[in-house]
Amino acid sequence: MMQVVATAGHVDHGKSTLIRALTGIEPDRLAEEKRRGLTIDLGFAWTVLPSGQEVSFVDVPGHERFLGNMLAGIGPAPIVCFVVAADEGWQAQSSDHRDAVAALGIDQGLLVITRADLAPDRVPEVIAQARTELAGTGLAAAPALAVSAVTGEGLDALRVQLDELVAAARRPDPGQRVRLWVDRAFTVSGAGTVITGTLAAGTLCREDRLELIGTHGGAEPGGEGTEVQVRGLQSRGGGLAELGPVSRAAVNLRGVDAEQVGRGDALITPGAWHLSTQVDVRRTTGEDLAGAPGELIAHLGTAQVTARVRPFGEEHARLTLERPLPLAVGDALVLRGSGSHAVRSGVRVLDIDPPALARRGDGRRRQAVLEAMPAGGDLAGEVARRGAVSERVLRRYGLAVPEELPDGVERRGEQLVDARALADWREMLTALVAEAVQADPLSAGLPRKAAADALALPAPELLDAVVAAAGLTLEAGRVKDPAAVAGLGAAETGVTQLERRLAETPFRAPEAEDLAALRLGARELAAAAAQGRLLRLPDEVVLLPAAPALAMRELARLEQPFTTSEARQALGTTRRVAIPLLEHLDGRGWTRRVDAGHREIVR
Repeated sequence: MMQVVATAGHVDHGKSTLIRALTGIEPDRLAEEKRRGLTIDLGFAWTVLPSGQEVSFVDVPGHERFLGNMLAGIGPAPIVCFVVAADEGWQAQSSDHRDAVAALGIDQGLLVITRADLAPDRVPEVIAQARTELAGTGLAAAPALAVSAVTGEGLDALRVQLDELVAAARRPDPGQRVRLWVDRAFTVSGAGTVITGTLAAGTLCREDRLELIGTHGGAEPGGEGTEVQVRGLQSRGGGLAELGPVSRAAVNLRGVDAEQVGRGDALITPGAWHLSTQVDVRRTTGEDLAGAPGELIAHLGTAQVTARVRPFGEEHARLTLERPLPLAVGDALVLRGSGSHAVRSGVRVLDIDPPALARRGDGRRRQAVLEAMPAGGDLAGEVARRGAVSERVLRRYGLAVPEELPDGVERRGEQLVDARALADWREMLTALVAEAVQADPLSAGLPRKAAADALALPAPELLDAVVAAAGLTLEAGRVKDPAAVAGLGAAETGVTQLERRLAETPFRAPEAEDLAALRLGARELAAAAAQGRLLRLPDEVVLLPAAPALAMRELARLEQPFTTSEARQALGTTRRVAIPLLEHLDGRGWTRRVDAGHREIVR
């Protein structure tokens, strides 16, 4: 297993020095950083722990002016090394970084007291002070160690403690969907575009096809980003065919130029994420949301976006983001004022595709819903709100779909359906079919499309489930009620008269003018045939359904084989009727052609 650890702590408390001492790698990359002795941007290093476990470090700036860079480094990292200098103790940016750790919900880490050689007597005091300040955060009970990067004191113990921490850390699922937040993008000669980031879950493979989402990659709400392909992978300086979590990843991309990629973009599994511009959130840390300004800066992963705020009381709000982000229920966002370098609040995403609020009182009603919503999202509520939703969409939202569904939710194929909505659709469809038959007794049923349109189903394939639930049938693209009593409406009189005539002369089919006089057109005849009242043969020959059997009795009396003319005379009919009737008998297998002019009964 690989792992990534980010630093946190006040400026000039020895974070970079500590990483350099642990790894032998200089994390400060920029000339200005080296000149000023101040970390400005993210730095990266790696080492092998005593157990053989590989670990990467993301070194973050401590200065308040670079809080955005700090959040980009710590945001995707699951473990934090919180640094406080023994000679200075807890400082202003220590609090800022604590608030960031708390807002992100990070609960795996170490408390490292650096520069122990400068103030050895103060170490217990600083540890106690840090414990007090970290109370109520996920690092409240984190192991504490004192070290000196100059003398080497405590470094071996720190390595052992890191080993134990990494071994006990939560193991992300390598089979999860990928969301790699980009922290750097550059061009390598002969290779092209390379991006780097912390792979927190999922697996990257060479030749994978992914999507690039962000201000640089671009995406409309609910749309797609730029399609890219993984050309190569590196981690800790080595090339790989495959890379799993948690690890620092350098990804060589095909299909995009370096200037089209930047920090805050995300490399994601295609079709596996919902791109959100509106989310409903719950406060987890910091100031309440009721008094929030109309606009804040929201941080997620390495992304930093402007967000308009609509509060729903003190604990909940709707954020409208300036651009779409691949979000999931449960994501932690850090909010800060647009003109501030301090963390204002931490929030958790409850709904990444919330309903529109257009009517008076919608905000108040939405507040009540959010107050009752579980922290992990509300699967039953999502299904109820939409009537039905596919499991694939729910998983895109980041919602777990258990095998045993909540009460009131039914699985119908790929769709999860609200039981009350299904009952309503069933009643509506039953009424629609009855109305269609009442309005037009000759109707073969309600057309499938008309039924789906009238019900306004969330997915067309749900119609089959509604039809089945209503006890109806789907035949030839029409919804029918098998229990309904068939009728012909105004055509009943004409069909009855025709039945009487054909009963007397079964092979004397009516002519076109006869049918017109009876007000029987093609539609009426088709309805009567569908009900088994009439038999329609080619060339508009209409007989009773019993006519083929009656014809066989007469044809059996003829000397076999017989000609068409002999059959016509035996049946007492015309050639117009005889030929389609004989072909009908052939098709049933009751008669067969012997040669061009003769047929015989099949014995």
